[in-house]
This record gives sequence, C-alpha cells and structure tokens, in this order.
Amino acid sequence: MTMKETIDQALSKNSKTPVPARLGIIGGGQLAKMTALAARELGCDVVIFERNPSTPAAPLANDTWVGDWDDASLLLKWAAQADVVTLENEFLNVEALAAIERAGHVLHPGTSTLAQVQDKLIQKETLARAGLALPRFAGVDQVSKMESLGQDWGWPLVLKTRRNGYDGKGNFTLHGPQDIETGWAVLRGDRQALYVEAFCDFARELAVMVTRGRDGALAVYPVVETVQKDHVCHVVRAPANIPPDVASQASRVACRAIETIGGVGSFGVEMFLTKTGEVLVNELAPRVHNSGHYTIEACECSQFENHVRAVLGWPLGSTAMVAPAAVMINLLGAGGGSGQPHGLEKALAVAGAHVHIYGKTTSGSGRKMGHVTALGQTLAAAESKALEAATSLQFGKKP
Repeated sequence: MTMKETIDQALSKNSKTPVPARLGIIGGGQLAKMTALAARELGCDVVIFERNPSTPAAPLANDTWVGDWDDASLLLKWAAQADVVTLENEFLNVEALAAIERAGHVLHPGTSTLAQVQDKLIQKETLARAGLALPRFAGVDQVSKMESLGQDWGWPLVLKTRRNGYDGKGNFTLHGPQDIETGWAVLRGDRQALYVEAFCDFARELAVMVTRGRDGALAVYPVVETVQKDHVCHVVRAPANIPPDVASQASRVACRAIETIGGVGSFGVEMFLTKTGEVLVNELAPRVHNSGHYTIEACECSQFENHVRAVLGWPLGSTAMVAPAAVMINLLGAGGGSGQPHGLEKALAVAGAHVHIYGKTTSGSGRKMGHVTALGQTLAAAESKALEAATSLQFGKKP
C-alpha cells in the first residue's frame, strides 16, 4: 500500500490520527520555506517544484524539481512523489493543475477554489454573490467606460489587472480623467484584462488568517491591522486595536469568504474598515500570507503548521495568542546586492526580537527579504522591540 493509500484509508474511516506524509509544494520562495519548516517539524518529507534552481525552500526539501510549473506532463511526474500537493502562490495555470486532480492526486487548495480567486474580477463577483460587502467594482474593456464610472462614483478610481497582481504591482490610481490614458498604457489594457474599483477612504486596513480543514473545520486567527507603504505591507499589529464588535464582524466576514470559495488550507483575507465602521473585503490570498507571519511566535499553532494540518486532513491547532500583543515588520531590500543583510549582529542583540532571514540569493529594491516579530504586553512595547531590530538590518546597500 502506498503512503497516499494509507492516508486515504485513514480518512475514509473518519480517523483523525495523523500519519507521516510527503508534502509537495509548487513554488519555493519564503512562503514555501516556512511551510516546509512546519511540515518537517510534524515528521513530513517535502518535495518542491520550482522554476528557479536557487530558492529559499530548496535546502529543506528532500527533492527539488526545476521546470515550468505550467507544464502539465512534468507536473504529473513530480506529483507522483507526493501524497498531497499544495501551492505557494496562485499564479499558476489552472489547466495544468487540473491534470494533477484528474490523475487522482490530492491538491489543496483545488482548482475549483483557484478558479474563483485567480481572476480578481471573478473573485469579487463570487464574493458579492455571497452577500459580502466590497468596494464598488466593474470590468473595463475600453477607456471610455472609466470616465463614465469616475463621473458616477467620484474620483479617484483604482485601475487594476485582473490577474497576477500583488504588492501593488498591477495597480494604478486614477485621480481624474487626465490619468486614464496613462493608466491604461502602464497596465497594458490593450493586452490584458483590467477592472476598476472605487477608491476606499478607509480608516484602517485589516486582515484575518483563516485555516479551513478538509472537513470544513475552521481555525480563525486574531484580526490584525496592516500598515502599507507603496502598496507593500510594512507592519502587522496583532491583535488590531479595534472594538470587539468590529473584530467579530471581520472574523465572520473572513470565514464566510473562505467557505464561499470552498478553500482548504490557510488563506489571507484582506479587508478595509471604513470610517463609518463597515468592514469591506479587499481581496483574498489562497495561501499562507504575509499578514500571518506573526503567528510563528505569537500563536500556539502558526498559519504554516495549520496549513500543513489542513491539507493533510489532520486536526487543526489552536490559534490563541501566547502573549497579549505581537508586531511583525517586513524587511525590504534597499537596492541590488547580496541577499544577506548588514547589521545582523546588532539585530540579534535586541532581546525578544525574532529575526527571520529568507535566504534569497540577491536583494532588490522593495523585495521582501525577511521579517522581524516581537511579542509584548502591549502593541507599543512589541512594536518598539521589532522596530529596533528591523532598523538594524539592511539589504542590498551598506548603511
């Protein structure tokens, strides 16, 4: 009997007893690295499929395949090594992934979920049909429609690519009709599908990590506040300093969103809290997410461990925080250069600061190179420690 048959047999008997497994991860970046670390701690083997030979997760893998992850035939050969396959990112070819499912391999999240999330316009239409509140949105296939929407909704508008956008890549703010032609050209509206959103004048940006098991069980992490600069997350504060009723509303919205798409695994749900107290869904990430990195030190079971548990069909762990407050600060590249930071010795001297260096070969301006998390009795105390360590570190340029 193969390992996959052993797992399936255990699950068919409604057994919750974990058995050793071989986890396949498509993608080998920092998210795969932290997922692989969690899988290793649970006794799992890990196999990676990546486009690039040098990736952060590769040193943790039993085997790493390098190739085009849109190549269905190659994916099928690789997937035969794994009992369960999961994803580091959503920028994949659903048809290639469907070949894995048709061959009988277990894939979580599955192609049905990805098909509802990959295209941001379809994602928003799916969530709107489920009754979730979002900023106003519309697909646009011609320049003239944006001017009409601006007149109806008011300026500014945010023009976005429907696929493959992240960290602000694929966004363009239209402050008025004079920006339409430029935005259309920058985002190549003549070559790729775009959509537009009404600008949300929010009070705070919130996020919730939700892990959903194969059996529909939910593990919900605390609502956090995220602070963005230039469309990139810089700071995560857990829990968010918001009224309890708002936190409850945000948690309910996040759970409903993940149930709507039938997700299995850990998912990031990004939201806006408006100045009138309304919670609006911004977008979903069908994977472990930057806003949940704090859970490694701050929660009894991290988003990464719970993701592994969920996709393997194992019981989910507690999301309770082990300290009253936690703050995570992203470490971004200051320019080109080595992936190793300057100032590590100084950062490690900060008591209570947890430093994570992703192990990327090279730095780039704005590239995510690591993060720092600190716990505390208050958000202010935790942020002070995290900031002291984070400002000691620099990637790409000597201080």
